[in-house]
Amino acid sequence: MRIGELARRTGVSERSLRYYGQEGLLSAQRTPGGHREYAEAAVARVQRIQELYAAGLCSSKIAKLLPCMRDSDGGPAETADEFLVSELTVERARIDRMIEDLQHSRSLLDSVIDSAATPGQKKQQETGPASRSGLRPQAPVQARAQTYPEPGIENSY
Repeated sequence: MRIGELARRTGVSERSLRYYGQEGLLSAQRTPGGHREYAEAAVARVQRIQELYAAGLCSSKIAKLLPCMRDSDGGPAETADEFLVSELTVERARIDRMIEDLQHSRSLLDSVIDSAATPGQKKQQETGPASRSGLRPQAPVQARAQTYPEPGIENSY
């Protein structure tokens, strides 16, 4: 498939797909006319790249990680070296902190909503999805500072 079709099927811009190629994240064959031609497996590959970007990984880490992940075509995966495993462990801890902070922020919002809601709104909230999940706070929560490493420039693609 050509780059335009891959872009449509994945929701990723052609510019980003070209960038993925420059960074070694995605490969394409060239037609005699010089057009990029992607295999069907490129769709799953781009989706995986997008998931890794969404998790906050930069392109250089993604480039190291992708060969260690089994693609949907069942191809063999390389073994991650000790350094990569260490880097990924740090990334996982960062993501865990972000999840905790997001849950904390949601609890803060729930406290404000609960204190400002009218009796009719409170009854409606009690039957909503948040109350069923058991994540509503029992007492007011204090705000915490949230700090995360700044993403690299490559995360903008």
